[in-house]
Amino acid sequence: MYRAPVQEIAFTLKHVAGLSDVLAEEAHAEIGEDLVAAILEEAGRFASEQIAPLNEVGDRVGAKCTNGEVTMPPGWREAYRAWAEGGWNSLIAAPEFGGQGLPMMLQAAAFEMWNSGSMAFAIGPTLTVGAIEALEKHATPELQETYLPKLVSGEWMGTMNLTEPQAGSDLNALRARAERADDGTYRIFGQKIFITYGEHDFTDNIVHLVLARLPDAPAGTRGISLFVVPKFLVNGDGSLGARNDVRCAGIEHKLGIHASPTCTMVYGDEGGAIGWLVGEENRGLACMFTMMNNARLAVGIQGLGVAERATQQALAYALDRRQGRAAGRKDEGMSPIAAHPDIRRTLLSMQSWTQVARAICFANAQAIDMANLSGEADTKTHWSERAAMLTPIAKALSTDIGVEVASLGVQVHGGMGYVEETGAARHLRDARIAPIYEGTNGIQAIDLVARKLPLSGGDHIRGLISELATVGASARDSGVAELSEAADRLDRALFNLGEASTWLLEALADGRQQTALAGATPFLRLMGIALGGGLLLKGAVASLGDNSEAARHRILLARYFAAAHLPETASLREQIESAADAVLSFEPAA
Repeated sequence: MYRAPVQEIAFTLKHVAGLSDVLAEEAHAEIGEDLVAAILEEAGRFASEQIAPLNEVGDRVGAKCTNGEVTMPPGWREAYRAWAEGGWNSLIAAPEFGGQGLPMMLQAAAFEMWNSGSMAFAIGPTLTVGAIEALEKHATPELQETYLPKLVSGEWMGTMNLTEPQAGSDLNALRARAERADDGTYRIFGQKIFITYGEHDFTDNIVHLVLARLPDAPAGTRGISLFVVPKFLVNGDGSLGARNDVRCAGIEHKLGIHASPTCTMVYGDEGGAIGWLVGEENRGLACMFTMMNNARLAVGIQGLGVAERATQQALAYALDRRQGRAAGRKDEGMSPIAAHPDIRRTLLSMQSWTQVARAICFANAQAIDMANLSGEADTKTHWSERAAMLTPIAKALSTDIGVEVASLGVQVHGGMGYVEETGAARHLRDARIAPIYEGTNGIQAIDLVARKLPLSGGDHIRGLISELATVGASARDSGVAELSEAADRLDRALFNLGEASTWLLEALADGRQQTALAGATPFLRLMGIALGGGLLLKGAVASLGDNSEAARHRILLARYFAAAHLPETASLREQIESAADAVLSFEPAA
């Protein structure tokens, strides 16, 4: 049974990720600790009591498509409507459209809990939030007035339509076309695949954001435009009109997230779907990236959410399941498997990796908030660069963690983890998509090395390393021997990160881009481990003087992660600096 870890989430927001700095800004001056606590408690209650119980039926029954109409699993529609009526869709949206204008950090915390409840449920609202953001920043006032109030309220949902059969990660190959109409609208034609929540029965209308090309558009990504294409046209009074020329041709039968309808959408079979331009012609990719950047953090939070639920389930099973007598135990009968050292180690790895994902995702959200709130140019640049640098790490490392932790959860269950009735396998099946969509984790690593590592001429990564070094210094100054040892290990990890960063920056400067990119994936993991170890240690230092069980456990997790996982940075640095020649010498052949 899932129970939202509200206390740990609140601690991480405040003492590790920097929520206090965000709330100190004038825009959020009225948000106090009591309000934050109330939001987290209620979000956790809804996730635990209403969303989590639906995960099993969602997986078993799944979404069903009949003649282009998608029916969601039993109880899901009612849960979504209760969720929307609770105002959860409007957390960060602008108040002028009915939103609450809260920080991204609070939305990140809430979405962790909803993804733990059910990743298949939370992914739908994730896309709606992205659509809201794109329209807030790029749509005309008329389009905003028509669509944003009902998207913000959750009365309607939104989607993101990029992928086509021949155009996955490479949008240069996109073929969907748009034709200008005399009334200022456009007619959209083409097929999109893998469209999350492209059709469902949650809401009366679905607002699709669609990438397409105009007839005279330049080649490549410079010739892509973005359009609003609603399922139902909207009358002047806001009521729904005729059905638009867009339909769902079918849904995919997937490894996991069965209740999330992954649709093939067909536009223009009967003369052209009516669409409205968002932003400028041929500038659609810039508009869509407004959705995609924050969507990547949201996908990282999916990995975090699944990791937390898999960890809770594995711990409960390990405390209940009895096998053998643990070494040193004198009580009669078999011991809980949680008493055996190898299971203890596994559970500590699951818990520490989950907390690493939480800390990094929340730190990413804090950087986004600070970039949005900062008025002074240099400060805004700093936080914008920090958000840009953390986004690929939050997305890639956290989704890798989701898969790895869910797999460890299956292992803890033993044979029972391999059968569906325990639900352990469900978490692994659900988590496996997250390293793939919203830009594969390999693409995130390329982005980190090629675009983010060189920010400010490499000064930003050097500044981040210095910040983490001060965390180690504070741990060393605490007088706690175990934390001093962890600080020494963090120093070595930061040394490896610094050396690897310098090596990659020099390779890029020398024109050896392929050499640098061959080490991109191990570099992302190296940086994520060093960053995660530093954030865990920050939480441990903040827990000193608190004798609660939760505080003692944070210190234990920081010690364990420093001893068990920070040493991995040395081998990852070796991969970056030494394996590129072999990688580039390999010519794949049948």
